[in-house]
Amino acid sequence: MHYNSHRISIHQFTILVIIYVIGDAILIMPSIIALEAKKDAWIAAVFSLIIGLIIVMVYYGISKISPNLTIIELNRKVMGKFIGTCISFLYLSYSFLYAAVALREVGDFITTEVLPDTPIEAIHLLFLIIVLMATRLGLETMARCVEIFYPYIFLLLIIIIIPLIPQINLENIQPTMEEGVQPIVRASLTFITYPFVELVLFMMFFPYVNEKAKIKKNLFRGVLVGGIVLVVFTTLTILVLGYEQTSRYMYPGYLLAQKINVGDFITRVEIVIAGIWFITIFFRMTIYLYFTCHGLAQALNLKDYRPTVYPLGLIMFVLSLIISPNITYINEMSSIWPFYDFTIGLFLPLLLVLVALIRKKFRGL
Repeated sequence: MHYNSHRISIHQFTILVIIYVIGDAILIMPSIIALEAKKDAWIAAVFSLIIGLIIVMVYYGISKISPNLTIIELNRKVMGKFIGTCISFLYLSYSFLYAAVALREVGDFITTEVLPDTPIEAIHLLFLIIVLMATRLGLETMARCVEIFYPYIFLLLIIIIIPLIPQINLENIQPTMEEGVQPIVRASLTFITYPFVELVLFMMFFPYVNEKAKIKKNLFRGVLVGGIVLVVFTTLTILVLGYEQTSRYMYPGYLLAQKINVGDFITRVEIVIAGIWFITIFFRMTIYLYFTCHGLAQALNLKDYRPTVYPLGLIMFVLSLIISPNITYINEMSSIWPFYDFTIGLFLPLLLVLVALIRKKFRGL
C-alpha cells in the first residue's frame, strides 16, 4: 500500500524532521523546564538534545528490521495480525490525541494573546480545515509545502534573536547547578519526550523516502538542527527574562519577542514569533493526523486513507474542545505526559525488537 503520492526526497524528509522538532515547543517548552530546572534550564535543554539524538538512532535501528514497512505494517509482521493491530491502535490513539491537544493549544493561545473575544470553536474550525486539506493532499504535497516555508522560519528566528542579544544578562544563569542534578533530570524528562520521543511517528515515513541509505545521517542532522534551535531559544529566554518570569508566563517566547525595541522604531514584533509557531504547529498537527489516517487505513487494510480524514477531523474537533477544561490544565499535565510518551515511544518499539529477535532465533522471521 505504498502509493506513488507518498514519495519524498531526503531533503524534504530532513526539513520535516526539523520543523516537527521545533513544533510548538518553541513557545511553551522554556516555561515548563524553567519551572523545574530554574537557572539550569539551558543545561536540561542540552542534556535532553543528547539523549534525544540517541533515541532517534534507536528508532532508525528498529526500522532496519524491515526498511520497506511502516511502523503499523511492522507491528503486524512481527507481533502477528491480532496483537500487531492492537498495538498499532495504541500508536494511532497516541497521534490522534496529540493532534487534538495541538489544536487546543492553538485555540488557547489565540484566545489568550491575540483575539480574546473570538470563540475558541471558530479558531479551532478555521485551523482544522487547513490541516484536513493538507492531510488529504498527502505526504508529498506536505513535504513540498514545508520546503517553501522553512527558510522563512529561520529568517524570522534570526530577526527575533539578534535584537535580543544586548539584553542578555549572564547573572540569570548563575550560579550553575545550585540545587544539584535532580531538578535538571526532572526537567529533561519532559524535554526528552517532547519532542524527541514523539519522533517514533516518523517510522511511518521511512519507507517513503527516496534515498534510504541517507536516512540515518539526515535524521540525525534534522534532530540536531531542530534541537539546537530549541536549546538556543530556551537559553535566550532564561538569559533575557530570568527563570522566574519564564516559569510564570505560559508563553515566554511570546513575552521575549515583546522585549524587542530597536531605537523605538522596531517594536511589537511578537506576532513574528506567533507566525513561526503557527507554521511549525500546522505541520506538526498535519503529521499527527496523517499518521492517524494513513495508519488506520493500513491497520484496516483500506486501499486509500483519504476517506478517513474528514470523519477523524470531526472527532478531533470535538475532542479538542473537551480534552481540557482550561488553559492551565495541559501544562499541569506535563508531569504525566512523559510516562505516556515513554510507554508508546520507547517501551512498545523495544518490545517489537525483543519479539523480532526471539522469532528470528527460534524460527526465522
